[in-house]
Amino acid sequence: MSDLTLYHNDACSKCRATAALLAERGLQPRVVEYLQTPPDAGTLRDLLTKLAIPARDLLRKGEPEYAALGLDDPALSDEAAIAAMVEHPRLIERPILIRDDRAVICRPPERALELIDGP
Repeated sequence: MSDLTLYHNDACSKCRATAALLAERGLQPRVVEYLQTPPDAGTLRDLLTKLAIPARDLLRKGEPEYAALGLDDPALSDEAAIAAMVEHPRLIERPILIRDDRAVICRPPERALELIDGP
């Protein structure tokens, strides 16, 4: 199996469930504690390409920063959303599992199976 990387927050139940699902299958991903080592803008752009989603879809809408920064503005550009996530990494949706040039947001955690059982 190709290398796996898991963007993870240990306080998140979905992150813990995704890690457990991988462990049950004998898989040990490289874990990125993204709140402690936040991704830069280039890393986020690469991640968005692998996820095949616009930046807006990677934003956690329930975080206080989302409302405070006006990120619900329909005119928000991808670059503005990326800048907000760089400045406030809590805004990044999680968990994210990466395998080669593909990635999925593991909500629910079983979405990880798309990468580990897929081609």
